[in-house]
Amino acid sequence: MKVTEEELCRHSDSVNEQLARYGVKFGIYKGGQFHEQLFPFDVIPRVIGHEEFAYLERGLKQRVAALNAFLGDIYSDRRIVADGVIPEEFVFSGSGYLVQCDGVSPPGGVYSHISGIDLVQGKNGSWYVLEDNLRIPSGASYPMIARELCMRSIPSAFTGGIVDNRNYPELLRHVMDYVNTGGHSVILTPGRFNAAYFEHSYFAERTGARLVTCEDLTVENDRLYFIDYSGRKEQVGAVYRRISDEYLDPVNFNRESLIGVPHIFDIYRKGNVAIINAPGNGAADDKGIYYFVPRMVKYYLGEEAILQNAPTYLPFYEDDMRYVLENFGRLVIKDVAEAGGYGVVFGDKLSAKEKENFMAMLKAEPRRFIAQEVIDFRDIDIYEGGKRVPRKADLRAFVLTGEEPVVWKSGLTRFSRNPDSFIVNSSQGGGFKDTWVMKEGY
Repeated sequence: MKVTEEELCRHSDSVNEQLARYGVKFGIYKGGQFHEQLFPFDVIPRVIGHEEFAYLERGLKQRVAALNAFLGDIYSDRRIVADGVIPEEFVFSGSGYLVQCDGVSPPGGVYSHISGIDLVQGKNGSWYVLEDNLRIPSGASYPMIARELCMRSIPSAFTGGIVDNRNYPELLRHVMDYVNTGGHSVILTPGRFNAAYFEHSYFAERTGARLVTCEDLTVENDRLYFIDYSGRKEQVGAVYRRISDEYLDPVNFNRESLIGVPHIFDIYRKGNVAIINAPGNGAADDKGIYYFVPRMVKYYLGEEAILQNAPTYLPFYEDDMRYVLENFGRLVIKDVAEAGGYGVVFGDKLSAKEKENFMAMLKAEPRRFIAQEVIDFRDIDIYEGGKRVPRKADLRAFVLTGEEPVVWKSGLTRFSRNPDSFIVNSSQGGGFKDTWVMKEGY
């Protein structure tokens, strides 16, 4: 590995220049303005051994199976609530729960077709799940194209035991075909000003699905159709949507949405089109619901959770609130409705006055926050300024579910470019790495 990494580092600038030419960018909104920036790539890969990844694979499949079961339950019988495993008011007060989805069973019975599970590895080697992303998780395209460009630049670095990660589009296509109700598969994008537009177009090309916007789709006679450049209509059976629930259908959700498809939810409810991921999945990836996932595994699967949560406290519970207030200075507090690294507060970074104000807000809105122990995750070297320096990094693993959950043997490793920061999100200026999963015997 040492020789390979040195060789990769020599090609760092050229690979990043190629990524820029391909438009591998990440867009963010600041102060009402859209800013597009390069997503910095670090050539030193994260390497995960065969046995270690096999352990992660078992845990990820188990976790996603439980989360899919939970979504099916809360939008139907609600057994987990009736049996007192999760408080009723906690489930249904979350912003991600959609009453419109009650009684709706998606094609194939799959809710989270593409799950992005964020993990960190502690310095003791233990892995912890930080977050479950079940709405429209992004990021798989970045290590794919980075690997492709690195293989072109230094093919000798990829001989041997690295599992090829270029099968993600094949896995995605299989999921779309599995739930397709008859017709074409499409990728619905809000347009080029979306933060992950590169990924939308990249996967459309790699899967053979059509890349469409709302103007290209219409609902007629309880079916969804694509209108091509000549005006011809072709039926659509699966929509991999990259639009949030609230903007998906202006008739059923936000009436001011200009990027959704009117009545698409109506025909989805009738089983006439598959939507990937299913509307309403936010009920399961709420940061507060995260607290209960190990209980879901036990309840639905009858097993102990393989992957553990970071130690988490819910101020919603009186005992947890007391613990959080008494230990505020050594915890990280997260707003359950925020994402992308926003709404994260480290207790030890606040002044006395800020701490007092935040505690008052915590007491007033206990359902709004979770608190976690700060995990000192493992540093991973990056190549910066001509030398190797350590930075905090996480791993977004991707689980694709058709007949059953399948874990992609790669992943998006994100790292902080700030040596003093634990926040690795691209929206916060972080960079990314490829993730090399090794074959057995290497």
